[in-house]
Amino acid sequence: MVNFSHAIIRYKKTILLVFLCVALLSALISLNVSVNYDMVDYLPKDAQSTSAIKIMQEEFGGETANARVMLTNVSIQEALQYKQKISEIEGVTSVSWLDNIVGLDTLQTTPLEFLDSSIVKNYYKDKNALLTLSIESGKESVAVNAIYELIGENNAAAGDAVNAAETQAMSVSEVMNAMFILLPIIIIILIISTTSWIEPLLFLFTIGIAIVINMGTNIIFGEISFITQTVSPILQLAVSLDYAIFLLHSFRHHRMSHEPQQAMLFAIKESIPTVAASAATTVVGFAALIFMRFGIGADLGINLLKGIILSFISVMVFLPALTMISYKAIDKTSHRKLIPEFKKPGNLLIKVRIPFLVLALFVVIPSFLAQSQTEFIYGMSSITSASRVGKDTAFIEEKFGKENVLVILVPKENAGKQSEFCNVLSEIPHVTSVVSFVTAVGSEVPPEFVPKEVVKEFYSENYARIILYTDTAEEGETTFDLVQTVLDKAAMHYDTYFLAGQSTTLFDMKSIVSTDTKVTNLVAILGIVLVLLVTFRSTILPLLLLFTIETAIWINLSFPYFTDKPLSFIGYLIISTVQLGATVDYAILLTNAYMNNRKILSKKDAMQTTLTNNLAAILTSAVILASAGFTLAFTTSNPIISELGTLLGRGTLLSVTMVACVLPALLILLDKFFRKKQTQYNKELKLLGE
Repeated sequence: MVNFSHAIIRYKKTILLVFLCVALLSALISLNVSVNYDMVDYLPKDAQSTSAIKIMQEEFGGETANARVMLTNVSIQEALQYKQKISEIEGVTSVSWLDNIVGLDTLQTTPLEFLDSSIVKNYYKDKNALLTLSIESGKESVAVNAIYELIGENNAAAGDAVNAAETQAMSVSEVMNAMFILLPIIIIILIISTTSWIEPLLFLFTIGIAIVINMGTNIIFGEISFITQTVSPILQLAVSLDYAIFLLHSFRHHRMSHEPQQAMLFAIKESIPTVAASAATTVVGFAALIFMRFGIGADLGINLLKGIILSFISVMVFLPALTMISYKAIDKTSHRKLIPEFKKPGNLLIKVRIPFLVLALFVVIPSFLAQSQTEFIYGMSSITSASRVGKDTAFIEEKFGKENVLVILVPKENAGKQSEFCNVLSEIPHVTSVVSFVTAVGSEVPPEFVPKEVVKEFYSENYARIILYTDTAEEGETTFDLVQTVLDKAAMHYDTYFLAGQSTTLFDMKSIVSTDTKVTNLVAILGIVLVLLVTFRSTILPLLLLFTIETAIWINLSFPYFTDKPLSFIGYLIISTVQLGATVDYAILLTNAYMNNRKILSKKDAMQTTLTNNLAAILTSAVILASAGFTLAFTTSNPIISELGTLLGRGTLLSVTMVACVLPALLILLDKFFRKKQTQYNKELKLLGE
């Protein structure tokens, strides 16, 4: 440790240069990291809907249909011309319309009134044509912009690919917008809580270097999700800023009695174990996300895990080197401490601890039950509800009605069996139309006598494709019941079957997420309990700290239930682990300080001293993290990111309230019990060592 600290001070200029070069290189490399806006890509490979999409691509070729274009006031011939032009747009892999179902020659030569109206109405109605498109993943933005340019303002485009393009347009500048608002807030907070005008810049520069390197090292994954791109930099800044604050606080303390070099040696030695313990709890919380089967958790978890480690390295290596070069500037820009002493708030918190404890015990069970009953949103349609995409979707539904398409793949067997199955499907509530070879052409007509472009829409070498038009929403209880019913009916007729469609994907997402929630919470809790056991060498204290933070989490996640607002499943999955990992540090800091003060003071005096000396540090950290959350909430146009920001901001304030108001009551109330247990534990360790 001593050699490590001496090396940092001796080679400070080299360290500074190396970090700056690596950061510059990382900034350039980060431009080549692609961003994935398709949540479907993060489903497990063995999910039913994922398998269905893969087989459909292999058997029928091209991408799965993921967009719709409505052309208003057009003739059959004009619609066909538009179809041809759209099919030539870069990124559009296929365009399907009525001619693919009944045949081009039939459509051009047969009056519409002689065609099956139950089929025609899904594609052409009141001189409005509805085309179905497949757009290549990764090219949504280019393709959709070209489609908009072609169809103009009077026509409409909707679907998952259009949503993805809109989401991409939203996300491009939102990280920078959030940072522009968040950084001044953090600087003001740091100026108030430090004694030098330049120290806040050193903090931000140190963590900023780590953030840039983290973004650049994402090149090893090739791509990251848009959730990670938007959330990760802001979370990394807010969570790891404490490490830099602690190191410089320790340096400032030792400067009072030592020369700068010696003071930094003491600061590094003092900070590494404390900051490492703090980082460990955060790392455990983020690492729990990796255990999700839904890949978005691993994507964000690995990125944040890597970010915290890089922040730790930057604080322990880069910041000491930077400080030793700039400590004279720190001295010249020093100012008196602007933050007030917390003697009065400390006394007040001691007095109100029992009422707050009673209140916490009163709300913990209802909050736990309420958060477990929260209704979730799994789709992305809410993101674009206020944009042109939302208006176009409503316009299409106005003309053609609410339409939700499901596609079933069944073995290519005899037409009679397929006809029987289609009849069963047509009787299912909310199924408005069933389109297949046997319904569009007839079970008695051999495929050899039908135009090839029609046959290839319904038959591949091994499978028959059946298209279901339903009037359900993209998701919800009714929709998911319908998906389950279709799967059950398919199982009654075929041994092998696959169901695809956006609702099927969300159905799989729901079942996977329900398992992921339990796994990630369990892993996070067990991991943090283990860290706390090692830190305090007590079995009681980890439970007290866990109760404190988990209660705050349950209260936070119960808000959607009591306000009757559905919650994005992403927000629920992420916040339950992030809030635990990021805010349990407040409880650790308070408990550690109390245990030290308790060696020489009575219970109440020890807690009063603890609150007076540590409340400012806890509030500084909490306000920064809460500001990061609320900044995300108010600067993003993406409802999912906004909701996550609100959960983070509100959750942080609830956690700090529990730590400052409830934890003191628990520590004082159970002081005798856990101190006795800890003394016994230490004796056992001593005997074991002997």
